[in-house]
Amino acid sequence: MRHTRSWTLATWLCATVCSLAAQPVLKDDPQRPVAQISRDLGIQPAQFRACFAQVNPSPAGQRPESDRTHANKAVLLTCLRQANPAITNDSLDQVMDRYRPGGREAQMPPPGR
Repeated sequence: MRHTRSWTLATWLCATVCSLAAQPVLKDDPQRPVAQISRDLGIQPAQFRACFAQVNPSPAGQRPESDRTHANKAVLLTCLRQANPAITNDSLDQVMDRYRPGGREAQMPPPGR
């Protein structure tokens, strides 16, 4: 009985940790301050949401790979410029860094990649 209980606990723990690790990334994260970002970019919140829906963000707490960062930036900037041609790479970086948890550092790929 004792071995069964410890195996059951171990199985439950593994299942819990594995399911948490496999949580999908929210495309429309409720923590993302869409109204503020949109205002700073000079677009409507719906326009930002539509553009960001095409981005493939890294799971929370993980730094993005360099390829992912560049691909996401290309998709997002191209779409946002359709809503406001005045948006530049630098202005997008400034706005996103302002509202990103951890700022610009959190967007940088891990060292050596």
